[in-house]
Amino acid sequence: MTDKEGAYAYPDIVKYTIRESHQKDYLKAADFINYSADICILQHEFGIFGGNDGVYILPLLNRLKVPLLVTFHTVLKEPTFSEKAILSGIGKIADKIVVMSKMAVTFLEEIYQIPRKKIAIIQHGFPEFDYENHDLYKQKFHLEEKIPLMTFGLLSRGKGIETVIRALPRVVEKFPNVIYLIVGKTHPGVVKVSGEKYRHFLRRLVQKNKLEKHVVFIDSFLEEPDLCAYLSATDIYITPYPDEAQITSGTLSYAVGSGAAVVSTPYWHATELLDKGRGVLFPFNDHEELSNVLLELLGNPVKMKAIRNRAFAYGQKINWPLQGKKYLRAAELAIKKYDVPKIYKEKIIDLALLPSLNLSHIKRMTDVTGILQHARYNIPDYRHGYCLDDNARALLVMNMVYERQKESDAINLMSTYLSYINYMQNPDGSFRNFLGYDHSFLDKKSSEDAFGRTIWALGFLLAHSPNDAFFQIAHQLFTLSSGIFQQLKSLRGIANTLLGINYYLKRFPWDEGMVNIMTGLADKLIYAFEKEKEHDWQWFEPILTYDNGLMPAALFCTYENTEREKYLKVAEESMNFLENVTFKGDHFALIGNDGWYRKGEKRARFAQQPVDAMGMVLMYEKAYLVTENKNDYLHKMFTAFMWFFGENDLHIPLYDYETKGCCDGLEKEGVNRNQGAESMLAYLLSHLTVLEAFEKEKIFK
Repeated sequence: MTDKEGAYAYPDIVKYTIRESHQKDYLKAADFINYSADICILQHEFGIFGGNDGVYILPLLNRLKVPLLVTFHTVLKEPTFSEKAILSGIGKIADKIVVMSKMAVTFLEEIYQIPRKKIAIIQHGFPEFDYENHDLYKQKFHLEEKIPLMTFGLLSRGKGIETVIRALPRVVEKFPNVIYLIVGKTHPGVVKVSGEKYRHFLRRLVQKNKLEKHVVFIDSFLEEPDLCAYLSATDIYITPYPDEAQITSGTLSYAVGSGAAVVSTPYWHATELLDKGRGVLFPFNDHEELSNVLLELLGNPVKMKAIRNRAFAYGQKINWPLQGKKYLRAAELAIKKYDVPKIYKEKIIDLALLPSLNLSHIKRMTDVTGILQHARYNIPDYRHGYCLDDNARALLVMNMVYERQKESDAINLMSTYLSYINYMQNPDGSFRNFLGYDHSFLDKKSSEDAFGRTIWALGFLLAHSPNDAFFQIAHQLFTLSSGIFQQLKSLRGIANTLLGINYYLKRFPWDEGMVNIMTGLADKLIYAFEKEKEHDWQWFEPILTYDNGLMPAALFCTYENTEREKYLKVAEESMNFLENVTFKGDHFALIGNDGWYRKGEKRARFAQQPVDAMGMVLMYEKAYLVTENKNDYLHKMFTAFMWFFGENDLHIPLYDYETKGCCDGLEKEGVNRNQGAESMLAYLLSHLTVLEAFEKEKIFK
């Protein structure tokens, strides 16, 4: 890996490098690994790879065609959304996972749902130390008359070194030959942000406690032979980390391996490694108790020697040569048991893997007026108020939920959303769109897209009304708006309206006038398609933008009601074109709104939106309903839906299992963690559509 500042001077054995922030480098690296290696071994640590929390590593791993052995150097107990998604994603791909402590195994199983059979414990190794020549090493550093204490590693506030300094005055009063070595440079990330403030703070603390003769800063990054020599000269090694969240500590492992008497706070790795008398623990941030521990050890050389002996004896079982053999065995096992990834058509559709429908985020976003547009993370953002688009979609989704589960909560929410639509309708049948949180109108007339989405929701309500009152008001709203249908010019407004008319005709199949309106609108789509169609561009516009799947879906619906082949032909041609553009072997790479995709130009990869995944799901559902190729379209519908769960360009889920919301988009650096109404409703509509389609398929079979 190379960071943003340029390449490092790697030796010739390094054949390929990845620039941290360049996504394409990761994909090319996967191809290089597949061509040149029998196995890929990943040393995973947060902060190494590009993207939010290192998400760029996931596309690389998902392209591998060789076994994957992963070592997790950090396993968090309380990960963020993306940290959890990344480790869980790696866990699914990996053939074997190595961690260095029992606690890490527990976390991987319980928090990240990684099977125990994938996980092996191989403790942190270290070089072989010359334990017998402790006094000679002290002489090398002129410490033969001293009692050296030591802490090493990159310096930062998370090391807790101030606790040791505060503990020393009582210790040096009784043992004036004690000297504390603080070895290591300041962490480069800390230097970039705050320079040497922490080191200066420690120096001031040393001066305040009059410890200048007892504390030595060795401000350098030691090469391994020098580091081992310092450890071999150390009597007591101290790791004073201020909290428990340290699953692995290489410095602690080195200290145990050297045979030093280790004194540590009870963080996770220390609790395991220093068990059975291999070291001594003291409470976090408790310098008084640390003083007591040091005084007891220094006053009892026999006890300290016994601790050192136990530590060194244990270390002989986990040094590098022995741990290296374990890694080789793990790699050999991964290669032996490796299964070549199944191709797309062999994917198994398992609805049991999906989360259950949960309305908690929808309820969180809804008040007495309607559903709010936006959220900051999962918290409603009142500043943006409400819009017709989202309340129409919410009405549609809650109607589908009630159809499926007969929940009273769905009826109550439907009433709220229908009230909003009623309030926003103008006397001529058009609608306003935006309403401030203070209930002030923010526009006079909505876009045709918002109009069409509202007609879609009202049409569905006419076909699936839970009671007569809802039916009557939906019929009045729909009828008043119907005079505008033939005036529509926006292709997406037309497509959404056609979906609404499709459901209207399920309730009123004898309405020939509405069938004529439907064909007139569909002909506008056909005209646009024929106008823009070229050999390598079968689409309705000279650009692919948003809601793309809804236009083929609308033509499939028109064909269902009219059985006119021209609608089916264009529906299939445009669907196939859209699929060829967005389907990337095993997942859908949706058109990003960061530039869209203009004819003859490069397509935008990010930011991909949940509403576009929903459009693909609906397109395949309509194709499934009216064509013979049912199994293929079911698989593709399911694959489009799985975009929400990580089958996307970054291989990271947008559905949030914790909040039950859906993130707003797939950005270059990761996911947009805001969880607005449009995103959540797109997810729910897709989920409900998938469930309904597969239930029909069972009946069909």
